[in-house]
Amino acid sequence: SAQNEYSLLNRDAESEVVPACEHFGLGLIPYFPLMRGLLTGRYRRGEAAPEGGRLSGASGEQFLTDANFDIVEGLSAYARHKGTDLLGVAIGGLLAQPAVASVIAGASQADQVLANVEAAEWEPSPEDLAELDEIAPPGHPVSE
Repeated sequence: SAQNEYSLLNRDAESEVVPACEHFGLGLIPYFPLMRGLLTGRYRRGEAAPEGGRLSGASGEQFLTDANFDIVEGLSAYARHKGTDLLGVAIGGLLAQPAVASVIAGASQADQVLANVEAAEWEPSPEDLAELDEIAPPGHPVSE
């Protein structure tokens, strides 16, 4: 297996790692599938990052960009349209990729573990995956 950072906001793995995993029959196990928490809905455009979050402080500012919030808001709207939530789209969208064997989603509380498990239940159709590509296009920079 291979472990790489991979999320709907950071799709760099799709350029080389995903094709290599598919070619060699390896499973990809992404870490940071929620982009350090940005894909949880916990962070809001124009608001200070929550205390204690992975993106609080100066090091997180590079990810709290208008471009990323445009995508997060688009994914949130799509999730509502599909009857799921942002976690479902973020985790389910990755798990639907043929090379992805599982995801490593960190949690600091028991309810977050349960939410991550429930998020894996959303199974996007090929049409959903195409729509996710429109909202969160491959090659999108994760910081400005």
